[in-house]
Amino acid sequence: MAPLSAAAAEPSSPRSIDVLHYEARLRPDIPARRLDGRVRIDFRVLAPARTLQFDAGELAVTRVRLGEAALPFERTGHVLRVHVPESLRPGSRGQLAVDYAGTPRYGLEFHPERDEVYTIFSTSQWLVCVDAPDERATLTLSLELPAGLRSAGNGRLVSVRAGEGGRSLHRWRLVEPMPSYVYGFAAARYAAASERVDGIGLHYLAIERSPDELRRVFGDTARMLRFFGMRAGRRYRGDYTQALVASTVGQELAGLSLLSEEYGRRVLDDPTAQALIAHEAAHQWWGNRVTCRDWGHFWLNEGMATFMAAAWIEQRFGPQAYRAQVERWHERLQALRSKGADHALVYAQWTSPSGDDRAVVYQKGAYVLHLLREQLGEEAFWRGVRTYSRAHDGRSVTTADFRAAMETTSGQDLGPFFREWVEGPPLPAAARR
Repeated sequence: MAPLSAAAAEPSSPRSIDVLHYEARLRPDIPARRLDGRVRIDFRVLAPARTLQFDAGELAVTRVRLGEAALPFERTGHVLRVHVPESLRPGSRGQLAVDYAGTPRYGLEFHPERDEVYTIFSTSQWLVCVDAPDERATLTLSLELPAGLRSAGNGRLVSVRAGEGGRSLHRWRLVEPMPSYVYGFAAARYAAASERVDGIGLHYLAIERSPDELRRVFGDTARMLRFFGMRAGRRYRGDYTQALVASTVGQELAGLSLLSEEYGRRVLDDPTAQALIAHEAAHQWWGNRVTCRDWGHFWLNEGMATFMAAAWIEQRFGPQAYRAQVERWHERLQALRSKGADHALVYAQWTSPSGDDRAVVYQKGAYVLHLLREQLGEEAFWRGVRTYSRAHDGRSVTTADFRAAMETTSGQDLGPFFREWVEGPPLPAAARR
């Protein structure tokens, strides 16, 4: 579920600009597995700079302009450095236009046999951007697609109109600032089902499933969103789309989740197999709205979403189903310890994480939240989660922010708990369950 992109592995560092808005126009060529794009980047200057730095994956950048002036640029690995003619003044604003193309090896999945294209994790492999979790911006995304394809994207579908060469232009607009790693889209000849519940437009897409089957796969989505909104103290806003694509382990995006066709079949066979649907829905709060400041605190995204998915399972299917989830987390943690792979939840550096590292932030992170729930009790724990989620809505957070919220609402000193389970060295294998 939602492995971290390699392009965004380093901790955040002070930046000279704050990106305000991306306006991107993309033309994916599905049979050729190729992408042509242009992005206009609106930014505000934070500190004097002669060079602006962006993440560009393996994209081939062909031109950069500031206004009408062409600017020199250079590439170092996945980093694009743009040289501006004079130092930009703090507080001033500017707009860069970047033209690029590429045949992404990852980050953008092409399936010509299904006439399908969709993003997968590494935003900078299809969009020149600042690919860091603490950088938020709004987005306008225009997709030039073959006629007859249906698209899913971030925010609201503004229009679909005829384009050049028998293609259609799909325009999406995200008006709430979000980190770029949750930007994305999917397009294919999808079947669709929609409904409106609690003022939320819910949209379900797949190639291999009928509208009736889609309603069965995602039939609990509205109740999930209502449950998570109650736990966060913030109702879900906007529309929410869930698409079954050719192959993915599951990915959360802003207002959109992508899951695999195989997983959809599994839910049809076993309607209780909802953990992944719930995990990605939970990210709409914990990950998208409340985001780890850097990847060293990644457990605040993934441990929380894993735990909240189990909390939904408990709500929907009862305490025994929840305990089964907890037991699996504990077994995974014991396996990590038996091989000496346990680790503090807070990483000094999150670079090229292993499967064991991911198990730490996902399963151990969720298990630690379960233990904290047991220590604080139901009322204090959930009050703390609401306080944390509301206080940091639309912001980037560290583990210290989470601890402070839980201490404030519970009235307890959680230093010993956090030193033992979150920040400190791993415990011996005989640690308590």
